[in-house]
Amino acid sequence: MVTCYLRYVIDPYKVDDFEKYAKMWIPLVNKFGGTHHGYFLPYEGANNIALALFSFPSLSDYEEYRKKIKSDPDCQEAFAHAEKSRCIISFERSFMRPVF
Repeated sequence: MVTCYLRYVIDPYKVDDFEKYAKMWIPLVNKFGGTHHGYFLPYEGANNIALALFSFPSLSDYEEYRKKIKSDPDCQEAFAHAEKSRCIISFERSFMRPVF
């Protein structure tokens, strides 16, 4: 199993837009065979950092997901929302191996 850790720098005045984006992606990751563990929005402390965690059975499954989302209409809608609202300033993606 591989878990994708996404750290976003978001516009603190557009948290609602980012939350809408997040809610769009959770079912999409699940639709393509992943398990979404949720988004984590600013609450106390930094007001411009958000996180997301989701897992796939393997890195090759994640890579297949990345191919499929390029042509999926619902994924394109989520990408368009982020671009139009400009709620995401930047992001970093890392892959981790969970320990249970």
